[in-house]
Amino acid sequence: MASILIVDDEMGIRELLNEILTDEGHSVISAQNAQEARNARDNLEPDLVLLDIWMPDVDGVTLLKEWSLSGQLTMPVVMMSGHATIDTAVEATRIGAVNFLEKPIALQKLLKTVEQALEKSPPKELFQSEIKQDVPAIQKSEEFEVTESKTMPSHFNLAYIDLPLREARDLFEKAYFEYHLEHLGGNMTKVADKTGLERTHLYRKLKTLGIDVSSYKGD
Repeated sequence: MASILIVDDEMGIRELLNEILTDEGHSVISAQNAQEARNARDNLEPDLVLLDIWMPDVDGVTLLKEWSLSGQLTMPVVMMSGHATIDTAVEATRIGAVNFLEKPIALQKLLKTVEQALEKSPPKELFQSEIKQDVPAIQKSEEFEVTESKTMPSHFNLAYIDLPLREARDLFEKAYFEYHLEHLGGNMTKVADKTGLERTHLYRKLKTLGIDVSSYKGD
């Protein structure tokens, strides 16, 4: 079974996850803050980290970015939060998080997410190689703000979590496709492949969302 590091400032959460995952046969390590998490990661090299976003000293996204920039993101990381916004989720995913768990965490959701994260985890030497290749792009933006990254649209701002679901979903989809269009230079074949849509469906979707494809570099 796997070695799992749980990072959360709430003792109750740590104890609950520890009990559940230990019952499943995993070896569990707990940390209540970023410094303890750093020590555990360096000394024990866990197979998976469950990382809380909101912590009092250093938040989870900052710690995730730190590991990524230093080449230490050699294990899959699942973020946990009861208050995560869409832009926080996007930022953490861009940095390297593989999934999110929303608090309160349901038992079956926890076990399924842990299983999937461990199954998708690449060999550590491959993970290290990929992180090193990504570091220069990440370092272009010292603060790693999603709205300031040179590889993302300047208007990639997801501050609409309080909107009705349909409106929020439309805005997210618009930002999602605009990001891939810009990141892939407007190459519709690559965008279709990346997003898993047929070109006809993709063009229809972009038109519905009001995205002007001509403003991006063509195929």
